Formats: sequence, C-alpha cells, structure tokens
Amino acid sequence: MTRLPDFSRLSVAVLGDLVVDHWLYAQPTRLSREAPVMVLRHERETLGAGGAANVARNLRALGARVALHGLVGRDAFGRELCALLERDGIDLAGVESVPGWVTPTKTRILAAEARRSPHQVLRIDREPSASAPAQARADVHARARALLDEFDAVLFSDYGYGLVGEGSPELARAFRDDGRVSVLDPRTEIEAFAGALTALTPNVGELAHFTHRDARTLDDVAALRSAAGGLLERLAPQVLLVTRGNLGMALFGAAHSAQGVAVEASGDGEVTDVTGAGDTAAAVFTLALAARCDAPHAMVLANAAAGVVVMEQGAAVCSCGELEAALACAPAAVLLARAERQPPAERQPPAERQR
Repeated sequence: MTRLPDFSRLSVAVLGDLVVDHWLYAQPTRLSREAPVMVLRHERETLGAGGAANVARNLRALGARVALHGLVGRDAFGRELCALLERDGIDLAGVESVPGWVTPTKTRILAAEARRSPHQVLRIDREPSASAPAQARADVHARARALLDEFDAVLFSDYGYGLVGEGSPELARAFRDDGRVSVLDPRTEIEAFAGALTALTPNVGELAHFTHRDARTLDDVAALRSAAGGLLERLAPQVLLVTRGNLGMALFGAAHSAQGVAVEASGDGEVTDVTGAGDTAAAVFTLALAARCDAPHAMVLANAAAGVVVMEQGAAVCSCGELEAALACAPAAVLLARAERQPPAERQPPAERQR
C-alpha cells in the first residue's frame, strides 16, 4: 500500500482568490402561471469554501498548519466565509477585508423531488466588477513575504480575480531557490512564473488553453505529451501535474521519463460532484512534495484524495483516515502509454475549480 506521510509537521501558505460556495436546495412544486418556468419551494441553504479557501480547508483537514492570504469584501458572504475558515483552525491573519469589493460567490440552485438526489438547475455568480485595489493586493503579498521563513511550501490558487499576479512570482521563486516547495494551480497567470515553480497543476482544459490547443485532442497521449513538453520548456517547473477527469492524472518533468507517468482515476463509485476536486488534488500534491515524497508518489496521493471528494456534494475535503482507506485500493503510477480515445459523450468533465 502507498505510504501516507505525516502531514501534521508541515506548514503551508496559501495565496489566492477566495470564493464562497452558496448552495440553495429546493423542491419543484408546479409550473408558474406567470411564465413557462418551474416554481421551486425553498428548503435549505448551506455555505462552503471555494477557490483558495477550499485549498486551505483541504490542507488543514490533512493536519497541516495553514495560513491563508487573500481578500474578501466587507459583506455578509465574506464574513461567513471567514467564520467558517476560523472554525477549521486556519490562520486568517493574511486575509484582508476590502471595503466596496464583492466577495466572489457562486450560488448553485439544486432541485429534486422528495427522496431523490438533487441536481443543479441554475448557478448565479456574484463577482466584483474589477480587480481589488492595487494597495490591498500589495498588502496581501507583503504579509506573505514577511512570514516566508515559517512555511515549508506555498501554493498559489488562481481563479482569475487578480490576486495571483504581481508579487506572486517573486514569492514563488524565493521558496524554490531556498529548496522549499512552490506550486501554482493556474487559471490566467503563468508566464511570469517561469523558473519560479516546483510544480504546476493545470487540468487538461487549462493545459489546452495555455498551449493553444483543443482540449478534446489531449485525450490522445501523444498530443498530451507534446502539450506538456511545450509548457515545461516555457516555464521550467520541476514537475507538471495534469488532472484529466475520468482519465486520471499525468505527470511530466525532467526527473521522470520523457514519456510521462500516469495514474488511472481513483475510486469505483458513481461520481456525485467534481466541484473542487482540482483544489483537493493541488493541496495534497503540494503537501506530499513538502513531505519529500517523489512526484509519482505525490500524484498517487493526490489522485486518491480527489477520488474521495468527488463522491460528495459540493467542494469537499479529504481527511487522513479517508485518504488512508482510499490508498488501500488506489491505482499505482505507471509509464504513460498510448490509450484508446474515449468518445466525448462518455467522458467525465475535468475536476472543476469553481468556475
């Protein structure tokens, strides 16, 4: 069985975009007389952590000390998110409350008849109209730099709200140059991180975007290998981990075979929700690298953890006990070989990172 390191001795700084997951559950009752739409009766609401906040919760669930650096608005959702994270024991000294800014919030409306599994019928996004003020972003980076020596790793979680930008590459480079772990889970900002990263963890759609390819072509192993090689050449991370939905994960880097190393998707149950599984994978991969696991071992751990959280509704976390149980039957890493291409209709979407 794959060994699970002791994560409790590790400290990780997370810097990125904080997102609120707002879930609204309802039951369909009738068609409206006002318009050809279904009337839903409100049942309950829940609030969860998305984006960098979900990354931080996953790290903390595995026992690591976590300091979160990011921004929230001075609104109800921002306050509730901070209260949730404080209850989890996450250090929020690096989280700044910005007046006049909107905490990014994804409201998902789920509906089902009684005794049936709810399905998402609508999503409403509340988003800031612009990036947070430059001074607020600079303050977050300054706090992170001041605590540089306290952490074994830094993980940047980019959701496109402007925080992972100026200042982040320099912080990443300081960690890597000091022999510690710097990881970017990317969405928009990558070029400035050239030479600054231990690892880059895109999903297959993001890899396609960054290499100007059609994501559907990357089911083909040769195309995947070519795209990964191009990104490695441009940014020179030590390793590149690509999450591939129901095709598992693939790992590339100078220290490994030119073919790449892969692992099949973990878990044998029916997938409930892929939301946030990419956050879980990035968190566990970062922790494993900080624990001095080799990259293929770290990929197996990340893959097993992602297989746990997709069985739950919403952005979930994976505990040490759950990860240990998953590892008992987790697939092993093997050389990336030529695989049969699945028809697009049969493919599970890549793990969602709270789009």
